[in-house]
Amino acid sequence: MARREQRIEQRTGERTGRRSEQGIGGRAGRRTGRGRKRQGAEQLTLDFERGRWGGAREGAGRKRSPESGVSHLRRAALASRFPVHVTMRLVGGLPSLRRKQAYKALARAFAAGCERGGFRLTQYSVQSNHLHLLVEAKDRRALARGMQGLSIRVARGLNRLWRREGRVFADRYHDRILRTPREVRNALAYVLCNARRHGVFEAGPDWFSSARWFDGWRERWFEPETRPGPIARARTWLLDQGWRKAGRIPLETVPG
Repeated sequence: MARREQRIEQRTGERTGRRSEQGIGGRAGRRTGRGRKRQGAEQLTLDFERGRWGGAREGAGRKRSPESGVSHLRRAALASRFPVHVTMRLVGGLPSLRRKQAYKALARAFAAGCERGGFRLTQYSVQSNHLHLLVEAKDRRALARGMQGLSIRVARGLNRLWRREGRVFADRYHDRILRTPREVRNALAYVLCNARRHGVFEAGPDWFSSARWFDGWRERWFEPETRPGPIARARTWLLDQGWRKAGRIPLETVPG
């Protein structure tokens, strides 16, 4: 009887020990599994045919107009002491600006908008499909507003003359800031004698420009107009007096 009880106790102890070991080992294993750092899985890449899905693609985006040529990046800051050379181009298919009625419409627009809000139009040249202007402005904002007002007046006058509607100018204007007497002198010669650059050679100043009111010609026989023109008087030192240090401009100048 005693031996039988001893065997039962021995078997019970062995079972309890095995259960204890399994419990401890199982929990430890699970803890070890949870705490173990997972190894990073290698990311798979999918090869798509270039140009089919996403990313930069050839030919994507807004199509560039053949008439546009002016960068739309932010313009440089402008100081009031520097004059500016501005170029404005017309859309294709319009009549020439170098005609009597068209020039009259332009002259009226220039006279109405030549001096407003810190903006001044001081010289100009009218070509068949574009305009060259020399302007002054107290800052970049005054230049933008002055050019906007001038563009609207020109477009309205020409559309009324041609009995049409729609855009007149192909793109926003191009401008170049003039910082030295030599740059200003070259710009004056380029603008006032621009017709010669396009093959129009006439004796004396170009009548489709403000050359008649210009007092800086080398030829002493030419006397500028005394009656007011559709331009404002220059106020910057560079455009009023400074450019003269580089020499007066011959009437026969052919700009490069």
